[in-house]
Amino acid sequence: MSKWDRLKAVPMPKQPIHIRIRNFDEVALGYNEEQALMEAERCLQCANPQCVLGCPVEIDIPGFIKLLRDGNFREAILKIKEKNNLPAICGRVCPQEDQCQKNCLLSKRGDPVQIGRLERFLADWEREHGVEIPEKLPSTGKRIAVIGAGPAGLTAAGDLAKLGHEIVIFESLHEPGGVLTYGIPEFRLPKRIVQAEINYIEKLGVVIKTDTLIGRLYTIPELLRDEDFDAVFIGTGAGPPIFMGIRGENLSGIYSANEFLIRVNLMRSYLFPKWDTPIKVGDKVAVIGAGNVAMDASRCALRLGAKEAHVVYRRSRAEMPARKEEVENAEEEGVIFDFLTLPIAYYGDEKGWVKRMECVKMQLSEPDESGRRRPAPIKGSNFFMDIDTSIVAIGRRPNPLIQQTTPGLKVAEDGTIIVDEKMRTSIDGVYAGGDIVTGEATVISAMGAGKKAAKSIHEYLTKKI
Repeated sequence: MSKWDRLKAVPMPKQPIHIRIRNFDEVALGYNEEQALMEAERCLQCANPQCVLGCPVEIDIPGFIKLLRDGNFREAILKIKEKNNLPAICGRVCPQEDQCQKNCLLSKRGDPVQIGRLERFLADWEREHGVEIPEKLPSTGKRIAVIGAGPAGLTAAGDLAKLGHEIVIFESLHEPGGVLTYGIPEFRLPKRIVQAEINYIEKLGVVIKTDTLIGRLYTIPELLRDEDFDAVFIGTGAGPPIFMGIRGENLSGIYSANEFLIRVNLMRSYLFPKWDTPIKVGDKVAVIGAGNVAMDASRCALRLGAKEAHVVYRRSRAEMPARKEEVENAEEEGVIFDFLTLPIAYYGDEKGWVKRMECVKMQLSEPDESGRRRPAPIKGSNFFMDIDTSIVAIGRRPNPLIQQTTPGLKVAEDGTIIVDEKMRTSIDGVYAGGDIVTGEATVISAMGAGKKAAKSIHEYLTKKI
């Protein structure tokens, strides 16, 4: 491979735009074997690999890529799974461009090695050729309750099970997976992929109890005192949606992104009437916000029959928090972006259904001390936008149930749980990680927290053996 060939990444095939906009099938099709080998060949196998420093779960990236390049696919995926229990998920939704790939030496002159695509290839290869379940350490006799079957909880549970502990996950919803199941659409993360990763966690010996709301059925003190658990990990994720608090926000046709995506994903409204949860989407949809959730909601709206889907964002394109790849996919599919625009009121018809949205144009200040440019309204710039659906995707706040039912648990002003550098809460034997600690963040950051907590819980319990 010439140095010039090495600078350009192997492109990944995608569904054609005119076809994918009419279905919920996965958009990105993944590398085939030839493409994966070509991309792996680009890796420089650095003596001091900076990519590993950018990985929240510390995968040996050069190690697995070398094994892949040599055709040792089984060894390569096992190398990944030494650190990551959910590689097929991470290979699809982890923001590699801001983490491992950002540190790749090749990115100084060209495209970084497509680490996430290689991880996805290996995870998909393993699923097709048989998943190998690693040997667990002998039983420690210790029992750990994990609250929440999202990325933080699944990661912590998998790591602790491999260390010989008995793990029970308590999940409030009727299907495990957390945001992986209810938040991320089928066309970005197929549910069969999520289920396959959950099956792997269960084959490690983890028991998952769904429809079990901790704080109601059991409190954390009851789990420790009455149910014979030796430690608890709280990984309940982000909770209720944040609304803007503007006039008319209670009109029909205005959804939180949380409700909208749960109906579409967890409750399969995109398959109605085969599934019995319909969702009404009008001709002209406005999605408020510009993160990955906003991209997901706007792309779902188009697939559900909207003639127009607008992403309305009070800052400019440069400040958008969504992944570049997701923004590009949304634009290809016809999503319209209204930048420097802030909704200030909704107006409805005589039946109480939203029909218009009043907005004001914004301008950005010069960067402040933090380097952030703050938006401010332009006086007299008000205008109206005709809509019949609005989806508010500006974030979520922590669910307060566990905090309210756990005496002595220290909580920050925003409702997140306070932990130390080892993910320990203020209660002995109780740990927490993921969005319930950081506020709404990425899947991989939650997984990193779950891994860190698992290590700390193991240290805590083995000192008691």
